[in-house]
Amino acid sequence: MRIIADLHIHSRYSRATSERMCTEEIARFAKIKGLNLVGTGDFTHPTWLQELRRDLVLDSDSGLYKLAKGTESPVYFMATTEVSTIFTFEVEVKKVHHVIMAPTLEAAAQINDRLARYGNLASDGRPTLSMSAPHLVEEVMEVSKENMVFPAHAWTPWFSIFGAFSGFNSVEDCYQDMTKYIYALETGLSSDPPMNWRLSKLDRYTLVSNSDSHSFWPWRMGREANVFELERPSYRNLVDAIRSKDANRFKFTIETDPAYGKYHWTGHRNCKVSLSPREAIKFGNVCPVCRRKLTKGVEQRVEELADRPADFVPENSIGFRRLLPLSEIISTVLGVESPAVQRVWVIYNQLIGKFGDEYSVLMDAPREALGAVVDEAVADAILRVREGRIKVTPGYDGVYGQLVLSETDSDVKSVPERVQQLNLSDFM
Repeated sequence: MRIIADLHIHSRYSRATSERMCTEEIARFAKIKGLNLVGTGDFTHPTWLQELRRDLVLDSDSGLYKLAKGTESPVYFMATTEVSTIFTFEVEVKKVHHVIMAPTLEAAAQINDRLARYGNLASDGRPTLSMSAPHLVEEVMEVSKENMVFPAHAWTPWFSIFGAFSGFNSVEDCYQDMTKYIYALETGLSSDPPMNWRLSKLDRYTLVSNSDSHSFWPWRMGREANVFELERPSYRNLVDAIRSKDANRFKFTIETDPAYGKYHWTGHRNCKVSLSPREAIKFGNVCPVCRRKLTKGVEQRVEELADRPADFVPENSIGFRRLLPLSEIISTVLGVESPAVQRVWVIYNQLIGKFGDEYSVLMDAPREALGAVVDEAVADAILRVREGRIKVTPGYDGVYGQLVLSETDSDVKSVPERVQQLNLSDFM
């Protein structure tokens, strides 16, 4: 059975998250997206865990959870959460986020009992804990060896294992003697497998991709995901496929173009300065406008730690496919700034009505079938994204990258003001 899983999302109890992020809305939009497994997110929050116990029932066949109401939903849930740890390592303050997966809500409750000693779990869906990364793993694994921990959005400048501002240079430095329980890394929006393959010391880890979604909208949830082929869906089968890095069961990840991520390039959003690694180094990582320190992008941070060329592909690596959210593609074709406008939804719903879900549109629908439903420009844009024939203006310092469908460099420069960027040539 094919399982498309987004294992890292958030509930409405996390900061900056939609108030409508409840189990029913998550399941509803997951189905539209084409996901059939989602993480619950935020099981550390006591009120959300209470709601999960109320709204979900254990599916006896899979050991996963489904909605108690409307059990015809094809979407399974798995108990997951994200936590932030803040601790001192070699006189430096480190801030690292981690994803935790548990086989049952009962196991999640036991994890909560332990973690509550290190922070206020009710303060946020993603709580801040005063404990080190290895201590976190030790506490989680003492509850059950079936639990799983991996570093979240591994490369973002803040709050990540390799973050430029408070991270580490290796997994072993971060997790120390508990590294033996770390089997995976989450790439995050601003990096993808080829970027991570440049570090030979990451070869032993399975690369997973998730949305870290704070809303149910299909241009957020499932924008990155993991595709498995399992004999039957279950927590243990999925976790074992990740731990064993089994390409026969873990087929590929769905990745946005890393340039689309908010921290791909080095820059300073207030000054609209966006620089490639080479350009940033020429400026000494100082903003040429305000003279303040630039936010170092993921591409530059990877470059610092890499020991392989950009085109290196390790043996036995899990595959990947680069996609962009369908709503973003449509809004770019229409020339509107937000994918939430009605014109975008009309076209989006036509495609979903015909092909069943968004992933089917993005990955499988033939050109002729697309052209029979929507305008040729939209059909062509979907095919160009599928085939990698697009450009993306790189994201930087909290600004998302932007899809560019134009063919010429002069057209690329005519992007909307909200993402206009300066680069090295503007200061020469």
